Amino acid sequence: MTSLQIVDKNFSQVPIIDVSVLVYQTGNSSGETRQNRLEVAAQIRQACQDYGFFYIVGHGVDEQLQQQLEHLSQQFFAQDIETKLQINMAVGGRAWRGYFPVGNELTSGKPDLKEGIYFGAELEENHPLVKAGVPMHGRNLFPSNMPQFRETVLEYIESMTKLGHILMASIALSLALEESYFADRYTKDPLILFRIFNYPPNPSLSEAKSEWGVGEHTDYGVLTILKQDNVSGLQVKSKSGWIDAPPIPGSFICNIGDMLDRMTQGLYRSTPHRVLNQSKSNRLSFPFFFDPNFNVEVKPIELNEVVVNDDKSDRWDKASVREFRGTYGDYLLNKVSKVFPELRQTVF
Repeated sequence: MTSLQIVDKNFSQVPIIDVSVLVYQTGNSSGETRQNRLEVAAQIRQACQDYGFFYIVGHGVDEQLQQQLEHLSQQFFAQDIETKLQINMAVGGRAWRGYFPVGNELTSGKPDLKEGIYFGAELEENHPLVKAGVPMHGRNLFPSNMPQFRETVLEYIESMTKLGHILMASIALSLALEESYFADRYTKDPLILFRIFNYPPNPSLSEAKSEWGVGEHTDYGVLTILKQDNVSGLQVKSKSGWIDAPPIPGSFICNIGDMLDRMTQGLYRSTPHRVLNQSKSNRLSFPFFFDPNFNVEVKPIELNEVVVNDDKSDRWDKASVREFRGTYGDYLLNKVSKVFPELRQTVF
């Protein structure tokens, strides 16, 4: 496993940041609180520049809610394939919601060794974006035989959306911007995408022969907040090579996406990552994507200290987020159409 050897001890562990001052003192304008918030923002800045990833603790998301979500997810994936396919993504249509079986999602054209369910913000049929047929907006699909699933998922999405707003305010501070910078321009009405993935045990535990749960990729938006179960598998491409980002009890792991890379002109890079389940048990993960509004045009921020370099040479897909022009929806649809090529033909 030479590709996972850690050469530089400075990059042997993704940093852990306590964000409780952001969560529990929101609205407190005292000088001490302001200073504490700036200190957290400085830690986030360092993490974003060194890794593009950081763990957070003190986030305030209810532990019982998380356990319920994990328990129900285990129940869902333990069912037979016919039952799970009752909410398959073809039923979700343009809303791009529902279940997909192992091998149906592609990364760089190769099937991932995972199954999952796609969710998003719950929008009624009379919502303007739903009526207009805008892709990736609409109602979620929930299993009819698990009545608690809907309530739990929607409560979790609500909690994580609040956390996303809090973290984006701190990321704005980390860039010496007003805390409301991203909310004012991009995320007042964010595009919320939530996934529950199940990675089955690998057919071969040898990395040279194993199938990737998900291959090397970067995320598309501004911020991903990931809940992991107790099974390792996430790997991050640090400056010294691939390193493990194992689950830490009570934490989430966050990473920045392509649009924040674009906005900061590469000061904060969207870091490649991948998943390899080397255990003999299933692995659950819960990525929550806090993204720009679907219809907003994403533009670079004027940052004095940034020197813009070509970003294609070292990207996993040899593409450039700097050269992109258009709305976030344009960027996202181009990406997801490659993830589910068969579904693309019927939805778009």
